[in-house]
Amino acid sequence: MRTVVCIIGLTLFNCATRAQIATSLAPEVREYVKVDAPVVALVHARLIDGTGSAARDQQTVVIREGKILFVGRDGDPPLPRDARVLDMNGRTVIPGLIDMHGHMFYTAGNVFTKDGKLAPGGITLNEMVYSYPRLYLAAGVTAVRTTGSIEPYTDLNLKKWIDQGMIPGPKMDVTSPYLEGPGTMFPQIHELTGPDDARKTVAYWADEGVTSFKAYMNITRAQLKAAIDEAHRRNLKVTGHLCSVTSREAADLGIDNLEHGPLVVDTELVPNKIPDKCPPFADMLAAQANADVNGPVVQQIMRDLIQRHVAVTSTLSVYELDIPSHLPLRKEVLDAMLPESLISYLTLRNNAGKDPHWLMRFQKEMQWERAFYTAGGTLLAGSDPTAVGYVVGGDLAGYGFQRELELLVEAGFTPLEAIHIVTAGNAAFLGQSERMGTIAPGKQADLVVINGDPSTNISDIEKVEIVFKDGVGYDPIKLQEAVRGMVGLR
Repeated sequence: MRTVVCIIGLTLFNCATRAQIATSLAPEVREYVKVDAPVVALVHARLIDGTGSAARDQQTVVIREGKILFVGRDGDPPLPRDARVLDMNGRTVIPGLIDMHGHMFYTAGNVFTKDGKLAPGGITLNEMVYSYPRLYLAAGVTAVRTTGSIEPYTDLNLKKWIDQGMIPGPKMDVTSPYLEGPGTMFPQIHELTGPDDARKTVAYWADEGVTSFKAYMNITRAQLKAAIDEAHRRNLKVTGHLCSVTSREAADLGIDNLEHGPLVVDTELVPNKIPDKCPPFADMLAAQANADVNGPVVQQIMRDLIQRHVAVTSTLSVYELDIPSHLPLRKEVLDAMLPESLISYLTLRNNAGKDPHWLMRFQKEMQWERAFYTAGGTLLAGSDPTAVGYVVGGDLAGYGFQRELELLVEAGFTPLEAIHIVTAGNAAFLGQSERMGTIAPGKQADLVVINGDPSTNISDIEKVEIVFKDGVGYDPIKLQEAVRGMVGLR
């Protein structure tokens, strides 16, 4: 059977028809399928279309051959005779969620000693080949940008296997291995030796099939410039979790996207910062916690990023880990974790959050993101489900992204704005607006059915009943049960 593949924008996605998808699903995938019919009609639904518009009641969405055929009021026009009709009374239908800071790995145990120092050997990361694809899909995440790979060939193969229907999971935009300079905390990360190495690394992984790139904390300005130039030569984008390079320095070099804030990572706020060097963490935390969001330095950072069209990815859910009193314990998260990982998480959680700087920085990041968005900045959103932090664990694939929406609302966004950011906004940055991100005729049938109304109560985003990807409806309960006790192992 021939597979049709299309290249749109910056990313490569499988464009097989619904008939091809349905016939190619492996038995290991079919066991999670809840709805599979050539034509499906969702009737009496509350609809949030992802555009930012108000929710609409008594709506019908018709899916045919994996794409959205019709969206409109119930009964107009009559339903196709061959449709499988699902009553959505009391349910809300939203576009599939797009996680712009996902990963397929998880921290292997404690990373800090009892006195708070980095453990000998650094931080080791385990690839979650089995659990993470299932958890993303179970939570309503139908597409994910991996935003830094530890095992890039594993991620590329995961993408291929998901596209071929061999395993369940979201559509994947695979990001390169971390572009990192000397001094990394991670023994699995290559340290660049100079600009030529940066350029060659980007070229190699672009040829291997990755579709975006991520710079990391110890990269130099010269290395970052070489990486950006090579990626842009290939019409690919670069994002970064930076430290040695400031946000405005990266913007001047042409970076497309900045991760985590940037208030929680920008080192321009640290007094006497040395060029191309990452300052001590204690200095960073104090400077960021005491930053004046309305002051001239932070406001100038905001203006420069907006002027240079640099997108910023919110990842509030991972920074909440450092404030245990703020993060509720969720049963589904605890159930998914390997027993040893759970013990590690609960122990670290119990001992963390004593320094008020953590909460101060977190609150100011929320304030900055809201101001940036209001001023016209491009705000994306992701979860960063790696569990790397002073509290290891608790921010898992899928669940962490649901929590990210809740935190955006806490930061002052309306629920409809938050949903717009994680659907249409993220799709636009990926160059995928013609195919995903909103609910409209002709687009892929990537939809989430929620038992509740997240437009008035964002926590209802956790009540996922069906996840449609390319018109096939998956059962989130079965997906969750399949990975019980596995996160941290595989």
